[in-house]
Amino acid sequence: MRLIHFVHNKKEYWGILEEKNIKIIKDEPFKNIKPLSKKIPVSDIKFLPPAKATKIILIGLNYKNHARELNMPLPQEPLIFLKPPTSLIGHKDAIIYPNSVSQLDYEAELAIVIKKEGKNIKPKDTSKYILGYTCLNDVTARDIQRKDGQWTRAKSFDTFCPLGPWLETQVSPQNLNIRSYLNGKLRQDSSTSEFIFPPAYLVPFISRVMTLYPGDVISTGTPFGVGPMKRGDIIEVDIEKVAKLTNYIK
Repeated sequence: MRLIHFVHNKKEYWGILEEKNIKIIKDEPFKNIKPLSKKIPVSDIKFLPPAKATKIILIGLNYKNHARELNMPLPQEPLIFLKPPTSLIGHKDAIIYPNSVSQLDYEAELAIVIKKEGKNIKPKDTSKYILGYTCLNDVTARDIQRKDGQWTRAKSFDTFCPLGPWLETQVSPQNLNIRSYLNGKLRQDSSTSEFIFPPAYLVPFISRVMTLYPGDVISTGTPFGVGPMKRGDIIEVDIEKVAKLTNYIK
């Protein structure tokens, strides 16, 4: 099932994507998935991020090939950091290149959206807390990251967290091809089989630190091949069996 969050005629909806149409659901999918009879063409909507995040939790250095690329040892525990919800944008929205930034990088990632409140989640129960998976671009001001020596400012500008286009609820996160394309040219090409810490480890680990709420986002890290973008570029995050997220740089 593909759950989609969107605007139609200035009104916000959630629905189920069915090829070229969307079947509206009665409530937010964190509460109940009850389809209504009303359908809306996909061509008539504006995509919204498929989440209602109180927080966006991301994982640093979670692909073995990315660690090798950086010549860094594999982490013993997940390295977690945050982006604010104000950084979220949807499919086809513009990533704004700040005037104060000299290097803006893409990072293709598989993201999890949480289904229900959870604290101290047991690994065997992880799937009960996941509503679905989607694409995320962890946009990063690399020059600021190097200058600050920590990551908050570099990753927190408005528009620095494209998410979508929808949630895929019926996919295994293991062994999915994950790719990014810059202006149609392949830049990242890897697989989630390279995860150091899979979702079944990350969700319980994070829930021991902070309570997870419905609509929160956990992003699972980026593989090797990150690189810079410039104004006018088109960046795509393409994850097998999940979706393709497209944004342009403004």
